[in-house]
Amino acid sequence: MRQLIAGILLFLCSAQISAQKNQFDKELYIGVGGGAFASSVDFSPSVSQQPFIGIHGGVSAKYISEKHLGLLVELNYAQRGWMEDFSPESGFSYDKRLNYLELPFMTHVYFGKKVRFLINAGPQLGFLLSSSDNMNDALAADIAARREADPDTQIGMQYTLEPRRFDYGLVGGVGMEVRTGAGSLQLEGRYYFGLGDIFENRKSKADFFFSRSAHRIIEAKLSYLFKVK
Repeated sequence: MRQLIAGILLFLCSAQISAQKNQFDKELYIGVGGGAFASSVDFSPSVSQQPFIGIHGGVSAKYISEKHLGLLVELNYAQRGWMEDFSPESGFSYDKRLNYLELPFMTHVYFGKKVRFLINAGPQLGFLLSSSDNMNDALAADIAARREADPDTQIGMQYTLEPRRFDYGLVGGVGMEVRTGAGSLQLEGRYYFGLGDIFENRKSKADFFFSRSAHRIIEAKLSYLFKVK
């Protein structure tokens, strides 16, 4: 009996020591990051476009709660927009810049130790800070002439509509992370799929024109994070 009790106690002690060794240490990182992206807008009716190249950057916090799994939250400033694609002989040019404050909430999945392969995905909210237009004189004169000839025309409506303040969508990306004693360097490519429309799309509104006007963005981002826990 004594041998049985001793064996049980020895087994329980071994199991406790093993559990302590395998206990996962949670990780908390804070940092900064930035990069560039190519943005466009999914218009319906369609608008011929070229990629609008903008920049983005801000602060981030990453919490690793379990092995291979965590949460990544960021607060970024981003220059979105679109650039219209005209034939060279037209002499026209137009681009619109939309400056946003972005707040993505992403599930963070990783594999590896010193060098990690990572996947981030989740919802993103956006708040429009400001907007600006760049239209050359040739296009402005052409629109004015066509509207004077036909006051009821809807030519150039995308140049006059007021954008909505709020935006929302889904963002996801893949990348690599290199961990060092001083911090973590993270390089990532992302894609943002806007679910909200930039412009009003209810037919009851007087300024209705586009039934669809959502952001589509391809991003590249480099971040540096410090481990605080």
